[in-house]
Amino acid sequence: MTTVNLHDFKAHLSTYTRKVKAGETVIVCERNVPIAELRPLSNRTKSSRPAPGLFRDQLVVTEAFFESDREIESDFGR
Repeated sequence: MTTVNLHDFKAHLSTYTRKVKAGETVIVCERNVPIAELRPLSNRTKSSRPAPGLFRDQLVVTEAFFESDREIESDFGR
């Protein structure tokens, strides 16, 4: 665990974020009084996003989707 005053933390932010990324906890102090704790996030499993167009063959968009809605048109004065 590393303890650092706010001024030094701001001046060397990238150094301290690298330490956090490596698994270390950083305590940020203001005038030697702890105000924050910066620590790595717990191991989260990243869910992979589906590839674009993956469900292309499963979805059907009919022509009615593109037709104007009379109620919406009247709301906008068309």
